[in-house]
Amino acid sequence: MKIRIILPIRGDALIPEVLNEARHWALPTTTIDAVSLHSGSTSIESEYDDVMNGPGILAQVKQAAADKVDAIFVTCFADPAVPAAREIADMPVVGGFEPAVLTALGLGERIAFITVLPEVLPMLRALSRSYGIESRIAPPRVVNIPVQQLTDRRKLLAALLEQAKDAVVTRNEADVIVLGCTGMLGVAQDLQAALLEATHVHVPVVDPTAAAITWLESAHRMGLRPSRTTYMPPLNPH
Repeated sequence: MKIRIILPIRGDALIPEVLNEARHWALPTTTIDAVSLHSGSTSIESEYDDVMNGPGILAQVKQAAADKVDAIFVTCFADPAVPAAREIADMPVVGGFEPAVLTALGLGERIAFITVLPEVLPMLRALSRSYGIESRIAPPRVVNIPVQQLTDRRKLLAALLEQAKDAVVTRNEADVIVLGCTGMLGVAQDLQAALLEATHVHVPVVDPTAAAITWLESAHRMGLRPSRTTYMPPLNPH
């Protein structure tokens, strides 16, 4: 199968890292490419960014459909424009939030998101409400590192570990950790190992990119795509 990754931001700088992470999780028979937006903000860290970048995301979704890819991953934990994308694409489409949450719900009772900045928290709370899972979600946490600075892996891992230990041990409010930003690349397994070493108890850490890629592969194998009783095609497509 072929997966098209859409970076819902302006700029190509992150494409090599995103592709490397996605291909790490994909099956050998899966091919993956990636595109970004021609205009818009350089990160999605607020509702404003989400709305501003929506038209560019949908333009790339239309191009992916024309290119006859098998699935689309909009690589952002806020799931920007994903429901709209499902209305215009006859293929599985996910962002980072939904597949990560669906994975985490099967691993433990209480889930803690660790994301980048306080500005993102209202978006995650709104998504949790929309999926009706508030009772399973611990208070979300932040590492106070902007998306564009997540490339410092040592700093990121230290901040993630501090928040994870506090959620799991100090406050006893989480059984599963979900990385709340798809820009947190290549740290999930290291965080899980470090958390085990620090607490002597296994707590799963869900990587949203891994969850998205493997979910899309499973949906494709099962011949599944969005329901047209939920994601109805627009009456006036442009």
